[in-house]
Amino acid sequence: MPPKFFPPRRRITHPLIWLIAIICTILAIAVIIAGIVVFTGYLVMHPRIPVMSVVGAHLDLFQYDEAGLLETQVTIVIRMRNGNAKAGASFSDTSVYLFFDGLKIAQLVADPFEVSKNSSVDFNYVVESRPVPLDPELQEFADTSLKKDVVRFDLKGGSRTRWRIGVLGSVKFWCRLDCQLKFHPSNGSYIPSRCSSTTK
Repeated sequence: MPPKFFPPRRRITHPLIWLIAIICTILAIAVIIAGIVVFTGYLVMHPRIPVMSVVGAHLDLFQYDEAGLLETQVTIVIRMRNGNAKAGASFSDTSVYLFFDGLKIAQLVADPFEVSKNSSVDFNYVVESRPVPLDPELQEFADTSLKKDVVRFDLKGGSRTRWRIGVLGSVKFWCRLDCQLKFHPSNGSYIPSRCSSTTK
């Protein structure tokens, strides 16, 4: 009796597997489209991160007495720049500290504010510290600074920035400022140097 051959049974794909495959395909297409939109928006708008920088300063007062009390007054002009031609930017949590050789002299703050497209806002801070007691080491540092006719301050802080780039949505960055301000105490003039924010 000749052997009988039976054709193999066709496997039927479960409908749930088809559903999962369709969903994954749709998600993959959506991701690709979103990537194209973001890339195209970037090429069209060329977004620029807002920047805060020191554009001017003057040492109005720098003196300490025999008791080691330091009195200072510094004028600092900080510019908030939004280089985006198609999007306004907002700044918040703006807070910058002024230090003299590690000793905190003052805090510079600003309420939340807006900077329109491709423009800037200047803040003119007049930083006047109360008499600050200096320890012997700081007194020696201040005396050396006066003899060399160069006084150095440290400026540290930052501001939270946010701006909207068309359909790309809202973009947020933290601008950090960390630089030195140098002056000639003999006439109070500012020694220009680069002092601009970095982003995080």
